[in-house]
Amino acid sequence: MAAVSPVVPPAAAPPAAPEAAAGQPTPAANSSLYVGDLERDVTEQQLFEMFSQVGPVASIRVCRDAVTRRSLGYAYVNYNGSIDPGAAERALESLNFSPLNGKPIRIMWSHRDPSTRKSGAGNVYIKNLDKSIDNKALHDTFSA
Repeated sequence: MAAVSPVVPPAAAPPAAPEAAAGQPTPAANSSLYVGDLERDVTEQQLFEMFSQVGPVASIRVCRDAVTRRSLGYAYVNYNGSIDPGAAERALESLNFSPLNGKPIRIMWSHRDPSTRKSGAGNVYIKNLDKSIDNKALHDTFSA
């Protein structure tokens, strides 16, 4: 079971947001981002410093193992959408695949609403790729 570390700065996360018709959140509706592929020593403070350059951060949470307190390699960043509705989208566009502690981070919209996760839309998993193919190359290939 994963535990969560303290939030930086202390603030309540915004409520779950409605989704756009195509299943993708609109920037004004969703200000929550999933940040993955984190190097295990990345801290909330480092994420705060990186993401606050884009807009007003409401909260950050690095998910950790309940027993060892080691990072599980992902976090959630919540922007204050009422102050700057476009901050999360700008962060997604400008910070995705940026290196942090020498490792490129992967940013996606956070889907909190269980009905969205059960909608039938999903992820495609690809394995046995050449070592030269990274997340950015896959993103560039499959996004349009």
